[in-house]
Amino acid sequence: MLEQKEMIQINKSGWDKVADQFFEGSFENLSYGEYAPTEEELNLLGPIKDRVILEVGCGSGHTLEYLAKRGARELWGVDLSSSQINTAKEVVSSLGTPVTFIESPMEDIPGLPDRYFDIAVSIYALGWTVDLKKTLSNIHRSLKLGGTLVFSWEHPVHSVVEYVDEQLRFSRSYVNEGFEKHDSWRGTPIVMHKRKVSTFINELINAGFVIDKVIENSKVDDNDTSNPSKWYSGAKAKIIPATLIIKCHKA
Repeated sequence: MLEQKEMIQINKSGWDKVADQFFEGSFENLSYGEYAPTEEELNLLGPIKDRVILEVGCGSGHTLEYLAKRGARELWGVDLSSSQINTAKEVVSSLGTPVTFIESPMEDIPGLPDRYFDIAVSIYALGWTVDLKKTLSNIHRSLKLGGTLVFSWEHPVHSVVEYVDEQLRFSRSYVNEGFEKHDSWRGTPIVMHKRKVSTFINELINAGFVIDKVIENSKVDDNDTSNPSKWYSGAKAKIIPATLIIKCHKA
């Protein structure tokens, strides 16, 4: 049985190796994930100008760049991967917005101030946590009263369904939760956790958040010609949402 510290170390090593597979150029439209509506369509973050914003799992820094260009007063980025942090620093280096980076697991973030942030955002990162309760407690503690958390993650139902022989089939149980070690995820070992939608919602409530919106909409172009057997495809997204988005606030 792997301990949480072992899982975090495996994931850190893994992300340091595969980080460059996720680096992307600047974008003018904030994406919440595969086949998902954008921030421009959803307006979940509300006014960004003059806000102090935390990104949990800042990756290559392009979300921070997006927020800076829209007038954020101060930005903080947390990420487990040294490679991601280094790239993020380069991405935001020419911007005038103050950015503080913390290279750390999201389960225990040293130096994260209490009751400081107006907004916390996490795009396809929060689900990597090995301790969802502790991570959400960290975020809740760091937000001002009324502060907003918006996060997205691969939809848990999408994660258990595969397209095989022109049919969608369950590859494993949706209701059984727990961690799963992959020996060669993108060519490196990695540990991922299986969680239900209800687990995310209930842990948010337990942490003291009030749920504002749960979004499971799929956005599929009529001309989408992606291979249906790919992990993300239009054919699959028309039936099962690829991305789960949740907005909540600190009461």
